[in-house]
Amino acid sequence: MISVQVKSYSDLTKSELYDLLQLRSEVFVVEQDCVYQDIDYKDQKALHVLGFKGNKLVAYTRIFKPGDYFEVSSIGRVVVAKKERQYKYGYDIMKASIDAIKEYFNENLIKISAQCYLEHFYVNLGFKPIGQSYLEDDIPHIAMIRN
Repeated sequence: MISVQVKSYSDLTKSELYDLLQLRSEVFVVEQDCVYQDIDYKDQKALHVLGFKGNKLVAYTRIFKPGDYFEVSSIGRVVVAKKERQYKYGYDIMKASIDAIKEYFNENLIKISAQCYLEHFYVNLGFKPIGQSYLEDDIPHIAMIRN
């Protein structure tokens, strides 16, 4: 089990910010071999959901209130360190993110832009695909909604 903290951008320590950017880069840029602009000036508006195993960041998402990313609340940058995925921390960090949207934004409707190969994972968390798949940073994605 991981311990989860939810923090605004201004509440992140320098070490936490460095760790979350490193984890995102490790997975989204290096592991997925995708050159894209991860640092997008949206972190300042987001709440950051940090999943720790001991004192090491192993899972992360960022969440947005309606209007800050999509027209409804959203979860993005869902990431789990490769060597920690066997423990199903993806489910833990997503459940914590869904709960944080309810707690901090009083919202139930959530939209995500999911990598297509993870569609089943998100369906297990109550999300439903909407529309057709599309390329985002040369990776197939699909929009999904949870209500």
